Amino acid sequence: MFTYQINQDLYLRMYTIDDAEALYQLIDESRGHLKKWLAWVDYNTDVESSRDFIQSTLKGVSETGGYPKTLGMFYKGELAGTVGFNEVNRTHQYATIGYWLSEKFQRKGIVTEACRGIIHLGFNEMGLNRIEIRAAAENKKSRAIPERLGFTKEGVLRQVEIVNGEFYDHVVYSMLASEWSKTNI
Repeated sequence: MFTYQINQDLYLRMYTIDDAEALYQLIDESRGHLKKWLAWVDYNTDVESSRDFIQSTLKGVSETGGYPKTLGMFYKGELAGTVGFNEVNRTHQYATIGYWLSEKFQRKGIVTEACRGIIHLGFNEMGLNRIEIRAAAENKKSRAIPERLGFTKEGVLRQVEIVNGEFYDHVVYSMLASEWSKTNI
């Protein structure tokens, strides 16, 4: 089982089917918090939905060349959220990172450190050249992650996502492998 230790309190781990109940409970208790920005929240309605999601993430390993595509963020042994590659393009050596965190785990630096870990995995293990993070223009907390990690703001994709009947613009941030190695030695 793939596990990536970030620090004493935080590790990333590939989901297993046994995580379905904990994942569903975390989503359910965070539903109001997550629903504003994430369209999939309404589709995760029971433990079976979480089980199906986990099953699909396990199939995603082939997209990444054998690496986990989606990882649970575990803080002090408790599932806190998810970080992963929403898209991986092996031909052109780039990926797009996505993440979400339960409201009760916010303000602990979890997402920043989890992203730092998955970026390291992408550049140093998977051989990627470019990693993107896209965030809704109005989602200041999500946008703070790539900004904190030194990503370059490239521009805005207008009305690229619809959530709860509302179109959102996405701000696109990127980091190149050569830039990451200079800033994260």
